Amino acid sequence: MNRNRFDLISVVIPNYNGAGYLKECLDSIRSGSLIPQIIVVDNGSLDGSCRMVEENYPEVVLLKLKANTGFCHAVNAGLHLVKTPYAMLLNNDTRMDRECLARLLSAMEERPSCFAVQALMLSMRDPERIDDDGDLYSAFGWAFAKHKNAPQKRAKAGPLFAACAGAALYRMSVFDEIGWFDERHYCYLEDLDIGWRAQIFGHRSFLEPRAVVYHAGSATSGGKYSAFKEIMTAGNNALLLYKNMPFLQYWLNAPFWMLGTAVKQVYFDKKGLGEAYRDGIRRGEFLKASAAEYTVLKKYDIPYKKCPIPQEAGLPEQDEKLMEILPFYLGRKIPFEWRHLLNYFSIQGQLLAGLLRRRSAP
Repeated sequence: MNRNRFDLISVVIPNYNGAGYLKECLDSIRSGSLIPQIIVVDNGSLDGSCRMVEENYPEVVLLKLKANTGFCHAVNAGLHLVKTPYAMLLNNDTRMDRECLARLLSAMEERPSCFAVQALMLSMRDPERIDDDGDLYSAFGWAFAKHKNAPQKRAKAGPLFAACAGAALYRMSVFDEIGWFDERHYCYLEDLDIGWRAQIFGHRSFLEPRAVVYHAGSATSGGKYSAFKEIMTAGNNALLLYKNMPFLQYWLNAPFWMLGTAVKQVYFDKKGLGEAYRDGIRRGEFLKASAAEYTVLKKYDIPYKKCPIPQEAGLPEQDEKLMEILPFYLGRKIPFEWRHLLNYFSIQGQLLAGLLRRRSAP
């Protein structure tokens, strides 16, 4: 069997100051049963990451960005270089099992309408524990991993609300239909947004637990809670609800997501992050207004002049270099179409089921 499958699969790795992890990640891909084309997108690292890749991995396509453009822009930039029918997005602080790619590919090819197949992410510190086995979402407006920190045996093959973009294989043709990662998100919840969007168009995501990736977890992006993370997630959550729900569904679910927002506010107040969460809610209103304007302009074919990434994403801080970079893709409200009605019913069922699976704020 030819291990080199540059004609079939590419792996896109966004990197920001991840030199301490990136070598192990690249070595694990090299030693796999299938060898893909590898694309590393560096987000302006200052730790020698680029030099390490250039000196030790000449086969890797290295795209150097001049600033930290965020996860969404980095992966969009990498995906635009992909020439293969499938692309895997992989965090830089991971190590792939030897058969991971082959098993993801097999699971994808068994499902012709599938958008994404996620690998089972296990904790690098405790390999018997699940780090991420897929994303779920509830009508409260809460996103959560199915079995975070549970024993590995809890992970079962099956459909997901969305695949975690830290270790998932995507069908490239679907991006042409539904769009790319929305760069207003900058980082956080962008994979849930695109998985939701794919469902509207009839494409599901799945977990393949036999494909294993070991993950250090928040190794280069900070810990579980931070003011920046809460500002980003609160704003992004408001945006994805607005974009992906038709008017009627949005307001039918309003009592749930308003209650979920109130519970989270109390939760983060107790953690000393209440003001950051409120800033995130305000950012969400800005993002919704921006997306609404963009939606109207697109509807009537009126040209839209893109602003630099920080302005589009409503970032609280603006890097001078970043102010020179425009986004590849911005999301708009998905127009309702009757042909998607059954898909909306399926999504609503998952949102209501999520109410029973998660009863406390994450």
